[in-house]
Amino acid sequence: MRHGVAGYKLGRTSSQRKLLRMTQISQLFEHERIITTQAKALSMRNDAEKLITLAKKGNQGDKIQKMNAARLASSRLGNDRELTKKLFDDIAPRYDKRNGGYTRMIKLGPRKGDAAEMVVIELVGE
Repeated sequence: MRHGVAGYKLGRTSSQRKLLRMTQISQLFEHERIITTQAKALSMRNDAEKLITLAKKGNQGDKIQKMNAARLASSRLGNDRELTKKLFDDIAPRYDKRNGGYTRMIKLGPRKGDAAEMVVIELVGE
């Protein structure tokens, strides 16, 4: 029985799931909108919102807190400096007055090939 087990397996091993989630979050921050399956979007949404909150708190703290937050975010984004800079300088300041709910999912309907439910996940504009 799977009592209390959270998350989606997505038909992948744990390392594959981790890399898929990291890649999709990176693409979301880079393009600010991606089209994916509903299961993948639900599995990555929580981590993406946590990264935005981490960047917000890092920006509000002193120099050392910002550096520590940037290191954490960079490690979770695959050590991409440009993307980390975009997260801290462009994305996080947009949501200073917002207490969560940084992403929006819009259903597109089933995919033609395998009838997987497709969604657009995007960063809420503010």
